[in-house]
Amino acid sequence: MATTSSIHPPVAITLGDAAGIGPEIIVKLYHGGLPFPAVVYGDAGVLAATVRRLGFGRQIKIQAISDPGQASMRAGTIPVANRWQPLPADLPPGKLDARAGRAAYEYLCQAIDDTLAGKLRAIVTAPLNKEAMKAGGVDYPGHTEVLAERTHTQHYAMMLANRELRVVLATIHVAITAVPALITRASELTVIRLAHGACRQAGIAAPRVAVAGLNPHAGENGRFGREEIETIAPAIAQARAEGIAASGPWPGDTIFMRARRGEFDVVVAQYHDQGLIPVKYLGVDHGVNVTIGLPFVRTSVDHGTAFDIAGQGIADPGSLREAYTLALAMTAPAPRAQ
Repeated sequence: MATTSSIHPPVAITLGDAAGIGPEIIVKLYHGGLPFPAVVYGDAGVLAATVRRLGFGRQIKIQAISDPGQASMRAGTIPVANRWQPLPADLPPGKLDARAGRAAYEYLCQAIDDTLAGKLRAIVTAPLNKEAMKAGGVDYPGHTEVLAERTHTQHYAMMLANRELRVVLATIHVAITAVPALITRASELTVIRLAHGACRQAGIAAPRVAVAGLNPHAGENGRFGREEIETIAPAIAQARAEGIAASGPWPGDTIFMRARRGEFDVVVAQYHDQGLIPVKYLGVDHGVNVTIGLPFVRTSVDHGTAFDIAGQGIADPGSLREAYTLALAMTAPAPRAQ
């Protein structure tokens, strides 16, 4: 049997919460065909049951492996690595379950460790459920914080991307009242640098980084707040001094429209909803979540576990395919100089 041991390492796809739509969208992704090998970090039994439920038993086979180097390159085979205990066969779809929550965390940790060891090309994550993970004894706000802690990464950010926008968040999962204190000149400069670097990694030679203001009208010269004057603008000036094409701070109510029109390559948003509402309004089917600043590429779907439709066969794998495709693009070998 052909394996990936003699070629480039495969991509990892983590199952996420097995009670959500992760198993279904992963099976549908493989059913649609993959241009490059991928290994699922998850439960082989859950995926086998999903294959049967979707009626793909003749087209798709599950291959249980212990190491990503054993992954088959044969079309229609889903290699599954799992060093955690198997999930019960009667795990109900669409129900919050502590066992599925803990397993989602373990799959992610296994994928992180193997990627750091050079066994994997990148990590693509299906959605997990924070409440289920907490019920399983693991309390993190989400994937991002697990990735940062386990890789000992101090400077990282979340980038949401679709076919029209790229948005990097200066702050992530915090209360809106905590945002102003978290925005410092140093942190803002770090995020601008990360946004610039992520665009370069995606193939943009000279990224144009637009920075949103925190307050309405970007503070309107201090009338609605001084964060833009005292914190954000100085960080932009420092970034420009370093050769980054950064601009702003621009009003949050127009910056995304301008980016869609092609004026900017990426927008730095100051808080979670400022940046994510415009991206998700354009549709989650093609949205991708990227954690930038890690020692490897990690992309993810731009939606949750969707317990309300889990197990019904109607989940759309579009965002997962976009995440997989972007992971390949961000890890493609640089073209050789002529």
